[in-house]
Amino acid sequence: MDMTEPCSRFSPYCATRPPLPAGILDYDYSIDNPIPYDGSVFKSEIQWTKPVASWTAGQPVTIKFQSGGAAHGGGHCQFAISYDNGKTAAVVHEVMKHCFFNGPSNSNVADVLEYTFDLPADIPASSNAQFIWIWNNAIGNRELYTGIADITIANSGGSKSYTGKSAIYPNHEGYGSIPEFNGNYNTGLSLFENAPNVVVSPGDSAAPPPVPEYSSSAAESKTVAPPAESKTVAPPVGHTPTSQSSAEPTFEVTATGPPAESTVVVTATKHLTDSVYTSSAPTAAPTGSACTHGALQCISGNAGFQECVWGVWSATFSCGPGTVCQQTSPDAVVCGWA
Repeated sequence: MDMTEPCSRFSPYCATRPPLPAGILDYDYSIDNPIPYDGSVFKSEIQWTKPVASWTAGQPVTIKFQSGGAAHGGGHCQFAISYDNGKTAAVVHEVMKHCFFNGPSNSNVADVLEYTFDLPADIPASSNAQFIWIWNNAIGNRELYTGIADITIANSGGSKSYTGKSAIYPNHEGYGSIPEFNGNYNTGLSLFENAPNVVVSPGDSAAPPPVPEYSSSAAESKTVAPPAESKTVAPPVGHTPTSQSSAEPTFEVTATGPPAESTVVVTATKHLTDSVYTSSAPTAAPTGSACTHGALQCISGNAGFQECVWGVWSATFSCGPGTVCQQTSPDAVVCGWA
């Protein structure tokens, strides 16, 4: 998924966007891919050449997302304001459990692509603020998606700072991991509930807040190891990735079902960083493509699944012991008890 209003930095999917800054050769055609487990929590720390939106404290704002992105059954979304390029960010709105949907869903196609809410009346004015979107998906590999947009904020009240719950980045190094929901949409909520307050102010650059700990409850699944997986994403036709790594992590998630307190061990086939592309995006999938980008399918025997990446099916991702792949829709799967 990608935030298109306000336009994420270097997104190719926005209806309007500023010119690229000097030294940036092209838009980021991997912007709707998950964030690598380590490194920056944003695709780019370089700002647009000018703000993409002008907002007023206390007034409604509307956030929009690209259509056609993989929605992974929903999950938890945070929306935050920063004045120091994302080093500290205070949450101004949340959509927990069912982000991109109106309720529980196994679909990979979003029902909801925009959210409207009021900015806090005491959010400080600035000509150089950032709006941040953060999403942790409900279904599939444990991933983190983010977007950062450059905005201006007007406030005639003279507020100098804003105190709010700190934005956090689960499934990223140092922030803990949220297990796959497996139908339990309370999974991971304690991470957000335990997030500390943070003060944001124009010109300030406070140290990052302490990292909240994930605490399980009777209503939540348990996780015993934090590393999350970032799947290989092949570049569009005509693009050449500039870098990648190939560590092979093992992480654990809990599967719900009859065997009480059972833990499913999932071994990732690869852990690759997202690549940076340096040419224009294709207008269509490759000729003769056998699948639609972002779709998921169970493999023969239902022992695992594949993801379609720009018209080509990926290597197989295995389901855990005792579970099998179940096709919940033409483009979505879950690993459930046999």
